[in-house]
Amino acid sequence: MDSLWAPSTLLPPLPPPTANFLPSLFFPVISATSRWGKERGREMALKAVTLTHVRYEREDKLGHFLAWVSLLPVFISLGGFVSHILLRRELHPVFFFIGLILSHLSNDFVKDSVKQSRPHTCEALEFCDSHGWPSSHSNYMFFFAVYLTLLRLRCRPISKCDLAVALGSWTLAFLTMFSRVYLGYHTVGQVVAGAGLGIVLGGTWFWIVNSVIAGCFPAIEESAIGRFFYIKDTSHIRNVLKFEYENARAARKAFQRKEATD
Repeated sequence: MDSLWAPSTLLPPLPPPTANFLPSLFFPVISATSRWGKERGREMALKAVTLTHVRYEREDKLGHFLAWVSLLPVFISLGGFVSHILLRRELHPVFFFIGLILSHLSNDFVKDSVKQSRPHTCEALEFCDSHGWPSSHSNYMFFFAVYLTLLRLRCRPISKCDLAVALGSWTLAFLTMFSRVYLGYHTVGQVVAGAGLGIVLGGTWFWIVNSVIAGCFPAIEESAIGRFFYIKDTSHIRNVLKFEYENARAARKAFQRKEATD
């Protein structure tokens, strides 16, 4: 009778603990994945995202400063134009930014056609997988400086603020050009070529926008898309900040008078 109630005759044998069972199940899969990753890493060529890929020599304070200067095109594009266009919906900045994009694409086309190598310092920077002539950074900043200068100086009278903005844009352009040579990403010839291309394209695009495209601004404003997105052109207003301030004050006073009479 005792043997009938023995645990060995009533219960099946227990499986091994889960903690020991799972590794034995997944180990072949993990091992195969690891081998595949190593083999694929040996076969493929890796390339980094170069949007903010800027290196400088350790303990070099000037190099550290110029590395940030070298990122000015990123700051101007994302922090300046994108935010300004989304918040202000101004036509001139929209076409200014379109011109910068077209200039960058033109620069890349020339760069891929000429295929001039970067200086030997690109090996230490791990940046030899792209061509160097002409410099995209110089192209961008000098296009920006030319267009902004012409935009600010076209109005009369020219104020001290207009001159300061124009001078500041050229200062940043030359600093960026110098930074690309100092940090070892370009030769002097490559940054000079980029600057020259940017100046030519910037002046040409400014003429196209103001002589051809600007005539379509009223039609764009009055279009269904323009009214839906509140797209506007304030280039005819000398001081937009003052204009908006005075109109905001007038609207507030009118609202207060209406509330007082109700």
